[in-house]
Amino acid sequence: MREADERPVAYPSRFDGTRPGGDGPATGRRPVQRLNPANPLWGSNGIAFGPDGRLYVAEFLGGRISAVDLDAGELDVVVPAGGPVESPDDLAFGADGSMYVADLVPGRVWRRSPQGEYSLVCDEVQNPNGITCIGDRLFVNEMKPDGRLLELFPDGGEPAVLTGGLALGNAMQRGPDGWLYYPHMVSGQVWRIPPDGGEPELVADQVELPVAVRFDLAGVLHVLSLGPEGRVTRIDLHGTGSRTVVSSGVAGLDNAAFDAENRMFVSSYATGGITEMHPDGRTRVIVPRGFDGPYGVTVDLGGTVYAADHYRVAGPPAAEEDKRDAAGAEGPVSHVLAPFAHGIAADGDLLHLTSQFGDVRTYDPGEGTMRTRVVGLRRPMGIAVGPAGALVVAESGGGRILSVAEDDTVTVLAEGLGRPVDVAFDAAGRCYVSDERAGTVVRLEEDAATTVVADGLGAPQGLTVVGDTLYTVETGRRRLRAVSLTTSASWTEAEDLPVGVSPGAGHRQPEAEPALFANGLPGLARRFAGIAAAPDGSLVLSANGEGTLLRLTPSGPPE
Repeated sequence: MREADERPVAYPSRFDGTRPGGDGPATGRRPVQRLNPANPLWGSNGIAFGPDGRLYVAEFLGGRISAVDLDAGELDVVVPAGGPVESPDDLAFGADGSMYVADLVPGRVWRRSPQGEYSLVCDEVQNPNGITCIGDRLFVNEMKPDGRLLELFPDGGEPAVLTGGLALGNAMQRGPDGWLYYPHMVSGQVWRIPPDGGEPELVADQVELPVAVRFDLAGVLHVLSLGPEGRVTRIDLHGTGSRTVVSSGVAGLDNAAFDAENRMFVSSYATGGITEMHPDGRTRVIVPRGFDGPYGVTVDLGGTVYAADHYRVAGPPAAEEDKRDAAGAEGPVSHVLAPFAHGIAADGDLLHLTSQFGDVRTYDPGEGTMRTRVVGLRRPMGIAVGPAGALVVAESGGGRILSVAEDDTVTVLAEGLGRPVDVAFDAAGRCYVSDERAGTVVRLEEDAATTVVADGLGAPQGLTVVGDTLYTVETGRRRLRAVSLTTSASWTEAEDLPVGVSPGAGHRQPEAEPALFANGLPGLARRFAGIAAAPDGSLVLSANGEGTLLRLTPSGPPE
């Protein structure tokens, strides 16, 4: 296996195969700088060792499954995006080498044969998540309230329900005693049941946010917690019964796997990557962590960059000496776990967030508090702070622009838009909106009418105004477009940007995407390429096609 001081693997961008570095390729009229390396994994969820000795990783957000060579740190995409599998959350291998995949959002379980052929095992499971094999037998549980634990039959036959009542099931495994062990994420418990059915038994209570249960080669139970500290609770069930807790610092743990030498490797739904975790909590990065998006981006008055990154608020390394995360690898800085953050706006000492799953929140970093402002909206995305201090939100799914007052009263500023994605204000306090479906940027007028500022755009999303120039990210044409608000002249500042749908991700097309909700729980959110202006005059945008933040200094209209 690679030693810690060896040169790390450089992972290519999904778009153009370039190796990540300080600067990306020159695009348009000015070079575009990458603030962090391209992300090798769009989140890392279920992991399992395959018959070939490689560690296989399910990328729920990326719609892929990759195999990691732990000696070289190299990745091989085995199940690409755009195929039959939409949202793989966990995987397991059968006795014959077949890979079984829990495809959460569409509610399907797949078999991939050793020859690479796909067959549907079952489409009658709601939110399939935890999956495991005992020899040639296959078991899966449901991540939902009152979820079920089932045995499935790849060769045909109706699913057999072992038990119900799971309070959000997740990663499970056969224990040394032959029973199936599984977590209840909501109630903080671990349960077990015989694989042939019977009465479930409580194994452990008062475990913090248990997301996965795994046994090491000595038979010690490891329960992973999904919180920011990266905690693992070790319970010696079949020995002394002792319980110990260690913290890894890997935020958002999701799953674990032990190799033949009893080394523990963990994944993170929030930050991606693969990390080796030692018994005392020390860690060593195998595949570096990165952005799950990023989605919306904002820059505060001090120049700090914040990105809404689906499961957290994060940013690029602030300085050269800070470029290594807690496990010693270069990667984004996590500021706070904030599930399903998509739009973001800095406001003095506060950060305002939207979630496409319906809410608007305000985070106070100084107090460490999160205040929910509004719930029940239809895909709120971009957010900005208006001249009077109210929050202005693009309700993408409702075709509306909303104002949220300090007392959380909601007022409709405009409606009847196609698919508004982002909002921005100029120095005069006028509000601009990017409409992805209509291909326009419009200005809201005082009488609730709209004036088209730019049209014929290719899926414009991120929006910002600097002086008398408006900038929007055209995800459909992969370019940054600029428009003069005084002369109406327009020009391209950068092109061939790694934004929007990356090659091969056919199911991520805006009009043919997986469901936003799955049985009442969050499913998959639409991608959002945000942009923000920094105090030094530069622009920072979300390169969500490769998992980076980009910085460029605009050059102004061509002469």
